[in-house]
Amino acid sequence: MKGIVFDIQRAALHDGPGIRTVVFLKGCPLRCVWCHNPESQRLRPQTGRSGRIYGEEMTLEAVMEQVSADRPFYDNSGGGLTLSGGEPSLQFEFCRSLLIAAKSAGIHTCLDTCGHTPTEKLNALLPFVDLFHFDWKLDCRAEHERWTGGDYVLIQHNLQQLIEAKARIILRCPIVPGVNDTEAHEKCLSSYARHPGIEGIERLAYHTHGLRKYTDLGLEFPHFDHSDESALATDPPPHNS
Repeated sequence: MKGIVFDIQRAALHDGPGIRTVVFLKGCPLRCVWCHNPESQRLRPQTGRSGRIYGEEMTLEAVMEQVSADRPFYDNSGGGLTLSGGEPSLQFEFCRSLLIAAKSAGIHTCLDTCGHTPTEKLNALLPFVDLFHFDWKLDCRAEHERWTGGDYVLIQHNLQQLIEAKARIILRCPIVPGVNDTEAHEKCLSSYARHPGIEGIERLAYHTHGLRKYTDLGLEFPHFDHSDESALATDPPPHNS
């Protein structure tokens, strides 16, 4: 069993409870204009103009060896494994196998998902996920499809499915100047914050620290109106998704 991993971050503090190891899997069905990890989008290793390698094939055992190395930190802090991306479920079998391996070892699991995945796959992962970080970007179908290229109806349906299954869910919401920094979007988030099926809302600041990766990969940076510079993050956020 092998998967394509583009990063493993140990001792992470902002991608779930406690001290965590975050495994980033390549491949994403969305093309969000604010994406700061363009190297996560394609489901294959890539080589940048700088010679930097973005992504490598790793066995299940090799990944779990790194995850298990920090077991004492998980036990003392309530931490564990977080799978992120890209969209981890795009590498479904590898994602599922990692979650099963972690659960079998008694390690807490968190899945960071954009929700754009077949519902049956999400349901198949559900028994092995202790906490979902569910990316919620826009609450308008037309605007969501305009800015992400993704199927809003599918994402909304999957969120509702997880709520009905009584999964533990935290919504992670990038706030992007000129896109969703609106009163209407804030009202939507506030309503979700009161929803009994949602444990919390994390608002994530937009930043442009991924620009150099677009250049290195020979990609054109998606242009949009982010003229409100006061709303941009001055430092990289403590997450990578």
